[in-house]
Amino acid sequence: MMEKVTFRYAERKDVPLILEFIRGLAEHEGMPGLVIATEELLEEWLFDKQKAEVLFLEVSGAEAGFALFFSSLAAYPGRGGIYLDDLYVKPEYRGHGYGKALFKRLAQITLERGGMRIEWLCLKSNLSSIGFYEAIGGMPLNMSTTFRMENEALERLAEE
Repeated sequence: MMEKVTFRYAERKDVPLILEFIRGLAEHEGMPGLVIATEELLEEWLFDKQKAEVLFLEVSGAEAGFALFFSSLAAYPGRGGIYLDDLYVKPEYRGHGYGKALFKRLAQITLERGGMRIEWLCLKSNLSSIGFYEAIGGMPLNMSTTFRMENEALERLAEE
């Protein structure tokens, strides 16, 4: 049974908590070594540069889940939406509808802002999440492949 749920946007003082959620997600995905974010970097990018937002889901006043997202724009339709970079619900809160409640709030935010969609990536190996996303209406896109350029490749191209 779902307890009382509230939502709140992260504030600067929440940076340590945001990093805790990021580390929890990385641990859950079996990739804790990939987290190189620091409190200083998160503070700079989230609050100084305002490049993304964090929404907390609270259960009876305790932070139980979070979503890190930013605005996106789709060129063909000429409208925007939300790109969801991370969504995580702590293990002790799973199976009670909190993940769905967090997605529902993101859908409301998207529509309140005049957006038309939410997009995100999911590891192909994360079958439980894929099942959850499909159950709430998410569709895997098979018409595209995600590419990434980082580190040395990014620097090399920038210097050409």
